[in-house]
Amino acid sequence: MSSPDPQVRAARNHSTPTPPRGPVVAVTGAASGVGDLLTRRLAESGEIKQVIAIDERRGEVSEAQWHILDVRDPAIAEKLRGADVVVHLALDLDLERDAAARTAYNVRGTQTVLTAAAAAGVHRVVLCTSAMVYGALPDNDIPLSEDAELRATAEATGVGDLLEIERLGRRAPRAHPGLNVTVVRPAVLVGGTDTALTRYFESPRLLVVAGSRPTWQFCHVDDLVSALEYAALEKVDGEFAVGCDGWLEQEEIEELSGIRRMELPSAVALGAAARLHRIGLTPSPAGDLAYTMHPWVVSVSRLHDAGWRPRWTNEEVLGALLEEVEGRHTVAGRRLGRKDATAAGAAGATVALLGAAAVVRRARKARRRL
Repeated sequence: MSSPDPQVRAARNHSTPTPPRGPVVAVTGAASGVGDLLTRRLAESGEIKQVIAIDERRGEVSEAQWHILDVRDPAIAEKLRGADVVVHLALDLDLERDAAARTAYNVRGTQTVLTAAAAAGVHRVVLCTSAMVYGALPDNDIPLSEDAELRATAEATGVGDLLEIERLGRRAPRAHPGLNVTVVRPAVLVGGTDTALTRYFESPRLLVVAGSRPTWQFCHVDDLVSALEYAALEKVDGEFAVGCDGWLEQEEIEELSGIRRMELPSAVALGAAARLHRIGLTPSPAGDLAYTMHPWVVSVSRLHDAGWRPRWTNEEVLGALLEEVEGRHTVAGRRLGRKDATAAGAAGATVALLGAAAVVRRARKARRRL
């Protein structure tokens, strides 16, 4: 029955919608890449009360509350007040960036965010690293358990930074009781990314090191974003991997891609990669080659137990990657068709070994003349 009181009826008819009761989530690195995609997704979610977006420039998600600052600035603590969860995605993994500057940004930024989050009363920080931290080794289980020992070294691009970020994440709850840290480790990330592993597929031949056992597991950026949302909503916690179910053997990669292999002895491949990096033809060290030689496939059981499923298969992500890199070619470690061509990844450079050999010889001769 309707109320006879017109004021009561009016109050009922004009009541404001109840705001979402979910968490307030802050995202660093929110203006671009994975950060932008996650900010958009969270802003559209009915399970999120509010999104706080932090970056050095303003992004395009108008529904978010924006704060423009560097994540290394201690003032970030004030901007995080009121947040329940922080998803830290302000990382520099640019292949072309000076390695020391990249490390300084990544480590200092993570330290500052963890300390600021604790000071602001945030109860959870989500860090995003990579399944590369497990290391690519010939005796790895296939798949690796998410609890497997982290056996990577700092010899591959950015992996040293990721290992240090994980170390900081493990220490933070001890230094700041009440702060929980969740770590998300994606497999080979595809979708607007540029890494030594995605550049592997820009080469005219796929390098296969003799005697190696390559296996490939991909993670589409859409699936990473949905996994990060799970973490932000605290549907899964701790340390967990994200990626497609299963994996592809090298022979399947070659069949699906239509790119033929070039097989080289280990000593030749690693030696050439090291020389090309040393003389500046490639930004990627020889350590990147291990991830194209040995298995580092990971289980995604924790996400599965939480009810998450990937939308993409390995075959579909490989197809998307091949479309993305179509028209790009790396020869002698350099991408052609681009002004001031940038160096390709170590794996791609070594695939172009025959073309690079002449360049290496010329460089040696030039040094002798000096």
